[in-house]
Formats: sequence, C-alpha cells, structure tokens
Amino acid sequence: MRHGFELTMLNPLPKADFWQGRRVLVTGHSGFVGGWASFWLHRLGARVSGYALPPITDPNFHSVIRIPELADETIADIRDLAALRACVARVRPQIVFHLAAQPIVRQAYRDPVETFGTNVMGTVNLLDTLRGSEGLEAIIVFTTDKVYRNLDWPWPYRESDALGGDEPYSASKSSAELVCEAFRNSYFKRAVKPVPVLAVRAGNIIGGGDWSADRLLPDAVRAFAAGGPLILRNPDAVRPWQHVLEPVRGMLALAEAAVSPGLDDTEGWNMGPAETQGVSVGALADIATGVWGKGALWRREGDAAIPEANLLTLDSHRIAQAIGWRTIWPATTAVERSIAWYRDQLRGAGMRNATAAQIDAYADDVRGGNS
Repeated sequence: MRHGFELTMLNPLPKADFWQGRRVLVTGHSGFVGGWASFWLHRLGARVSGYALPPITDPNFHSVIRIPELADETIADIRDLAALRACVARVRPQIVFHLAAQPIVRQAYRDPVETFGTNVMGTVNLLDTLRGSEGLEAIIVFTTDKVYRNLDWPWPYRESDALGGDEPYSASKSSAELVCEAFRNSYFKRAVKPVPVLAVRAGNIIGGGDWSADRLLPDAVRAFAAGGPLILRNPDAVRPWQHVLEPVRGMLALAEAAVSPGLDDTEGWNMGPAETQGVSVGALADIATGVWGKGALWRREGDAAIPEANLLTLDSHRIAQAIGWRTIWPATTAVERSIAWYRDQLRGAGMRNATAAQIDAYADDVRGGNS
C-alpha cells in the first residue's frame, strides 16, 4: 500500500444514479477533453452547463457533436470575471470541472502572456467566484503531466515530486496548481461545509475529435488524409499516451469519491498508463500508419527550439489505490479507436451515435477488465 490508501473498488465506471439531475459546470466544454466529458455527463443524466471560448479549430468536436443542444452554454473568456460570475450565479453548480485553458505547448512558447493569463488568472477567477457559490460539492481542476520539474530521470513522476516548468506551458500549469493549493487551504477547507479541490495531472491524451495543431494524432490524420507524410520533431521521446475516455472516466470517478468523506484532496492526482506502457512518439506514429494503411508514412524533422523531456512517465498508483482507477485501452487500441472516429467523421457518419458507441464499447471493456 502507498500514500495511505486502500483499494476500495475495481476500476469504476461513472454511476448514473449519482449524476442524474446533478448540476455540473464544465469550463472549456468547447474543447476536446471538455467536449467528451460534457457528452458523457449528458448521457448520464447530468444537467450540464458549459463556459468557454468558441472552438479554435474547424472542424471541432463541439460542432460535430452539437454540444450546444446538450448543454446550457456561455461563450465567454475565463479571464472575463464578470461573465464568469454571472454564469456561476445562474448555474449554481454542484460539481465543477475546470478544463478551460490554453493547452498547446508551442502556442504557449509563441504567446506566453495569453497562456499565463488564461491558465493562471483564469483559474484564480474561477476559484474566487466559486468560493461564494452555495451548494458546491467538489471542484476538479484539469492540469497536465507536464507540471513536474523536468529532471529527465528514468523513473515515473509521483504526486509528491516537485512542480516546475522550463517553458511557458508547463510553468503556467504548475502555477495553476499552486493557485489551487492556496485557495484550497485558505478558503475551501475553511468553509462551513468544506469543498474538495482536486487537481488532475493527465498523461498525453489522444482520441477522435481533436483537431489542434502540433498534436501527434490530429497532425497524422491531416497528413494521411491529404496524402502527405506526418512530420515528427522528436520521435524518440517517450510519453504516457492514453485515450481521452480514460482521464474523463477518472475525473468523473474522482468527483463521485470526493463527495463522500475521506478522500484526500492534496498533492494532485496522476492519470496515465502504467509506467511500463510508455510509448515513444515514433512508435505511436508507427501504430497510426499501420492502422491508417496504404500511403501513410512519417519522417523526422528535428526542432530543438522548445525544451522537451525525452522521457516522461507517470506513477498512477495513488488513484489506483484510492478509487481503483487504471487505464484499460493500451496504446494500440487507443489509436485504433481514435482513427476509427476520424474516419467516421470524414465520411459523414452520424457522430453522436459513433461517439456514444465508443463510450459504450469502452465501458464494456472496463467491465470486462473487472471480471
């Protein structure tokens, strides 16, 4: 046993009887992970509200799935304190998932002011607004595996390891975690009814519906669909790849556990595959080319302009021992499911049904892994 936790359940699935009718606010619902979370929450019967900027890509998950038909949304900037306070006052959320962020490493390098303003002050704005919100039960703040001080060591990072950041994106997300710690200890733990504030540090996420630039799988799909090669700047780098449904399920399970007494909300929560399942960028590209088939290939074009760790893996024992969460789909399955989603979208399939089918297939595999 580690971190003082005991295994309480086998790899949990979200419980419809918990989410049915619950008021849930998802910031960043117009994004990739926020969109998948909003869609799954809607299927569970939650009363979903979203707060985000308009999608930054075309196409995007938000439009393809028609999220505005499923959620009461506010299109506004997380840095707009007045708009955010009006939204929270109207929604009166019980559970909040904070995913609104500037999430692209290279964009952060180009525009650090936007990145720090969104990722740090956006978090300040939200937490300051929520500390006066009645009926609040839990806050889940989504950060990243890149919050850890990059020491390029060969073992996985644990939640107790030092935070840091050698480039603007990592620094902004580790700073957001310090904001969480300050608000947790100064306000939410001291409230008449304490509210847990949990930070989720998820490994590299792939899945259908992400069209962001400078991300491996969206870049691969764009290149393969156009008949060109995928360009990789650092194919030897090893990362904790996982399908988007893994951390979304983990976030929902953490929120359920947080509402019950006894869950420690300090130090953050790693979510990634077992450290032995880290896969290099080149190996994941090989999987993608094999899944796509004829004409798909990649080539190396090095770019040392931005400092990046060659090896980054996570130790996810803490969440496994606390609530039983672990990843189910290996990297090969995650890539297969992702490319299947993109291909459905490219040929004009009904993407709500395709997305629901992936969630159902994933849930079946979770149940099978528990048997």
